[in-house]
Amino acid sequence: MREMIPPSPLSNFPLLGHWVKLSEKNNLIFFSGRVELGQGNTTALVMMIADELDVLPSSIHLETARTDLTPNEGITAGSMSITIGGVALRWVASALKHQILEIASKQLKTQPSNLYVQSGCIYQNGKKTELYLSDTFYKIDFNRKIIDDVHLKSFEERQKSFPNINRIDLKSRLVDAPFIQDIAFDGMLYGAPVHPPSTYHHLVKIDLTSLKDRPGVVKIVKNGSFLGIIANSFYHARNAASWARSNGIWKSTLTDPVDHFQKLKCSNNVLDTIIESKDIRKNSGKWFETSVSRPFIYHGSIGPAAAIAKFEDEEILIYSHSQGVFQLRQAIANVLQKKEDQICIIHRPNSGCYGHNGADDAAFDAVLMAKSVPGKFLKVIWSRFDEFHTSPMGAAMVTKSRALLSSDKRVIAFDVEVNSTPHTNRPSSKIPNLRAASYLSKPVVSVRTPDVPLERGGGADRNASPSYDIDSLRVRKRIEYDTPYRTSALRSLGAYCNVIANETLFDKIAKELNVDPIKFRLEHVSDPRSKEILERLADERLSDTYNNSDDGTGWGLGFARYKGSGGYCGVMIKVNIDETVQVTDAISVSDVGEAISKDGIKNQIEGGIIQSISWTLKESVPVDGFSATAETWTDYPILKFSEIPSLRTILINRPAEKPLGAGEISQGPTGAAIVNAINNAIGIQVTELPITRDAIIAKLHSVT
Repeated sequence: MREMIPPSPLSNFPLLGHWVKLSEKNNLIFFSGRVELGQGNTTALVMMIADELDVLPSSIHLETARTDLTPNEGITAGSMSITIGGVALRWVASALKHQILEIASKQLKTQPSNLYVQSGCIYQNGKKTELYLSDTFYKIDFNRKIIDDVHLKSFEERQKSFPNINRIDLKSRLVDAPFIQDIAFDGMLYGAPVHPPSTYHHLVKIDLTSLKDRPGVVKIVKNGSFLGIIANSFYHARNAASWARSNGIWKSTLTDPVDHFQKLKCSNNVLDTIIESKDIRKNSGKWFETSVSRPFIYHGSIGPAAAIAKFEDEEILIYSHSQGVFQLRQAIANVLQKKEDQICIIHRPNSGCYGHNGADDAAFDAVLMAKSVPGKFLKVIWSRFDEFHTSPMGAAMVTKSRALLSSDKRVIAFDVEVNSTPHTNRPSSKIPNLRAASYLSKPVVSVRTPDVPLERGGGADRNASPSYDIDSLRVRKRIEYDTPYRTSALRSLGAYCNVIANETLFDKIAKELNVDPIKFRLEHVSDPRSKEILERLADERLSDTYNNSDDGTGWGLGFARYKGSGGYCGVMIKVNIDETVQVTDAISVSDVGEAISKDGIKNQIEGGIIQSISWTLKESVPVDGFSATAETWTDYPILKFSEIPSLRTILINRPAEKPLGAGEISQGPTGAAIVNAINNAIGIQVTELPITRDAIIAKLHSVT
């Protein structure tokens, strides 16, 4: 029986009552520490519970991510909602059903083995009894250990009644008002922070009297360089904050601008060796190399960060779209010197989140202002200016990959060097990392956070190891902390840039050898699951859609196994190059093991492809050496709906295998496929991202 190693959340929350409770109306309520960020994971979680319990998904009530009820499962990130969170709930449901059948067997005076559940009813030897699951609920012992009662279904027994269901949250998102921006309470006030221009600025002077006299302003909150406007409407709060930003006097400790991206490229700080298998210097052959750079990029959420807070009787209630409500609670408790149980954070949705965005900071902004109006709910919605100047960016990176080709045309050594700004500055108990905390008169300054270790998937070095059979491998990295630009986790962390570097290098070698790039990759894989993906892509390439027909068109491939242990994804891209680069077609083949919600998985993969196209062709944060300078979407273009390509998404379902996660598997392969497709179309490899018209012209000039 697979999955008999208990999932990690059961170590800290081993009892049935940690995950499921009985309501006053005799209904079961399940709990998960995972958050729904629009990725559809709650649908898959409900499917896993219902399938194991043999009830309809519509009968499952699931509460997610609130510090007063749910288990602490850490940050919802890294494609782990299903692989860890879902598997934990599967164990919970199995243990619960085992108890229910024990209780029913005593009432029916038979053996538990004679009983089974179907659509909420209890059957005995194939015949429906008069007992329903709900008839046993009052006797459930919620203090029993889950691992003592678990009897997981085999994969042959799973998902027979509902192999797929519609998204359970979609109707609410479309026709109701579930978002933080929509939540309203009687007498609610509105807050707007006035953030310093950069992390190195502090507030020198502001005319508080004139600010207080602005229309609709109720109160001004000032603590050190933190400045918050409380008003009776969102409109008045936003206008007053804009006035304060223009009329305040700010001073920076930085006096000279620095090209931090160039500094990153040329860094000679000490490299940390992460992987070294055999000695790559002892091999003989021909070395090939490439260098790929990614600028600072934004999360690009259409709606900016938001939060609601209320401070009453030393208790704090917060509504936030944070990816880690427990970690946010720890950080706020640390800064305010409060006990964690005095703070309750409830997750509510906002627009899409792809990592550590401004959600945690907006929540802390709301708390700092709500303290001055006790008993009142206070809502903060950042402006687009706040979002672009204050929320963490995706890290800038430069990855240099070298490959050694032997005389028999095999890659026998790989040497990867990664330069990156930090990929993780999330709030936690020991490291608050809340932007406004560093503004206070008694500042709690953010400190350097270690990069994500490789055993947890890696950070800057994620997917730095190519997804092929290489005899000798060395991976080294350096993290550049000294920058005024605040960077942290963004979807796939370092995998996006690293996969592009490794995959474009494979294409470069194949082109010089004049061999088919898919065939060349197949010669370097022994894993049958990797082979199947590449072979399926080869079959798809034979179709007319992906054959070159005109000048300026080309196709390219990218492939990787996410983190080296997660989902597999191969992407093939067709581009047309005229005045700009247009991705016209994208086909993907993915293997995420057991596919719980097939529709949800495809949505994740396609969303990752579209986002990666935007990153690769368009996105770059404008900076001036001190701070970001973008203020509106005009300053930071993203992919338009009219630019979305034709998508063909193929999913290989392996129900006998463990689920591997899908949320971040397609970013790197897509970026690599675009670079390779452009090379196929016009014969140059553009690896300084984004690949704009100007970037292509500059590359053409450099090679002529």
